[in-house]
Amino acid sequence: MKHFFSTHERRAVSQVCALLLMGALGSAQAQTAPPANETAMVRLIRGLIQSGTLAKDVGDALLAQAQTEAMAAQQAQQAQRAPVAAAAAGSATAASALQLQPGDVRVPYISQTVRDQIRDEVKGQVMAQAQAEGWAAPNETPDWTKRLRLEGDVRARYESRSYSGDNNNIQTDWASINSGSGYDLNPNTNLALPPLLNTREDRRNLFRARARLGVVADISERTEAGIRLASGGDNGPVSTTQTLGGGLAKKDVWLDQMYLSYKVVPEVKLVAGRFGNPFMSTDLLYSADLNFDGIAARFERTLANKDMTVFGSLGLIPLEYSSDNAPSRSQDKQSSHNKWLLGAQVGLDWKLDPKNRLRGAVAYYDFHNTEGRLSDSCALYAGADGCSTDWSRPAFMQKGNTLMLLRNIALDPLNPANTPQPQYVGQASKFQLLDLNLQWQTQVAGNGLRLDGNYIRNTAYDAAEMFARANGGIVNNFSGTGGTGIDDFRSGGNAYMLQATYGRPAPVARGDWNLLAGYKRIEPDSMPDGFNDPTFHLGGTNARGYYLGGSYAIDRNTWVSGRWVATKEVYGPPLSIDVLQIELNTRF
Repeated sequence: MKHFFSTHERRAVSQVCALLLMGALGSAQAQTAPPANETAMVRLIRGLIQSGTLAKDVGDALLAQAQTEAMAAQQAQQAQRAPVAAAAAGSATAASALQLQPGDVRVPYISQTVRDQIRDEVKGQVMAQAQAEGWAAPNETPDWTKRLRLEGDVRARYESRSYSGDNNNIQTDWASINSGSGYDLNPNTNLALPPLLNTREDRRNLFRARARLGVVADISERTEAGIRLASGGDNGPVSTTQTLGGGLAKKDVWLDQMYLSYKVVPEVKLVAGRFGNPFMSTDLLYSADLNFDGIAARFERTLANKDMTVFGSLGLIPLEYSSDNAPSRSQDKQSSHNKWLLGAQVGLDWKLDPKNRLRGAVAYYDFHNTEGRLSDSCALYAGADGCSTDWSRPAFMQKGNTLMLLRNIALDPLNPANTPQPQYVGQASKFQLLDLNLQWQTQVAGNGLRLDGNYIRNTAYDAAEMFARANGGIVNNFSGTGGTGIDDFRSGGNAYMLQATYGRPAPVARGDWNLLAGYKRIEPDSMPDGFNDPTFHLGGTNARGYYLGGSYAIDRNTWVSGRWVATKEVYGPPLSIDVLQIELNTRF
């Protein structure tokens, strides 16, 4: 098989050979001639191959090229010698004493100074060409690889979930209803119960795992791009944890992040795409695994005394776009109904002294157009393809929010008692949140102590407005006496969290540790139930309880951790859930 060299490879090898030949010429004035069909260059290449200086495939290719060139040169010399052969014969006798004998080679003398100068010039040319073309630095990596950063983490978890035997066992799985074709409320046409959540049977010895791998590219000093893949049992936004098992089937991988960021000025950065949480917050409101779609701006500036930093964020986050083709089997399509999260936050990071630091922020989040809407009258019995407000059901929900029926279903005048009434549900409350965060870091007995507090108030919470919007269609969050009026309604618009962490909050070096304890109370309509921590009360709102935990680093960036979470309902039928998690984590 032929070996083809690029131009710079042939040039480099030739120049190296020249250097080696110069050294060889300087070591002797004359030596035994090679065979008639073999030049000095051919012998030199053979010697380099035998000594291991040249790789065999490279040497063989050079050897073939040198032999070809030698044969061509011999033929040219023979053609040039023919015309002068007669003239040369006349002087043969006179020059016989000086003429080379067979087997001798004439080698001109080159001084050491000249040899050194030629070697340095050739070496300089080779190195300059190598640096310019980037092919002769074996320990140097291409420039584009220096601008890429890999980051990721892997977690293995053991989990058990315990339910009280006194729990109410009629907890409707509204998310399942909304993801299907609706639940028929007419007992004359449907005798089956709706999908129900498990509330009494423990789930022990669950093995679960999470893996995330991201690549960040520093395009320039101002521009950055990132892509991250993550595991996950479904496409829900609040968790990338995958439950193992499933017959040893392969696990899913999702596109978890994809973003571009641009630093407008040193203090302001814009980010667009799908990116990490741009706001200072806790998992009371936003799960630690939650990412945001859309565009956000971040501001951060250190004040003149260098002990205070002002920061802030603005976000325009699309939550859901209505379908372009709804209703799918109708010539008349619905207008656009899009849902948004508009967020704004400002905060201060204040270094009080070497041992004390205070960080706080106030934020306002407007979940625009997310509340449920009662539809126009829709004659499903006559073949209508859905109802006008089916779009207002949440794209993702956990549990806890007050819900309302969305469809105003017309009855078949020929058979009203047996008209099916498949229903969807939507959030009865609007959500406009005031979010206050405060964090204090200090030292106690030589170790760090961090106290976190988070308070949230839904300023749009209004029970009377919710009942008016639903027109009698509220379906949950009642006292349990059987009444469904506003006097029997139990909800609220406040939530708060308190947490203490002693030790190092994020273990890094071997031997780092921490202990933590906290308490949360989340009233049913204090926030949308679809975005917060999926472990506390197994996600959602209408929950209160405490949690205890700790971590210990067994190696660099590798730690074990455990957490016990005990929760129950704030209002309504009893629902007590305890969760134990033991984890092995690593990051890179």
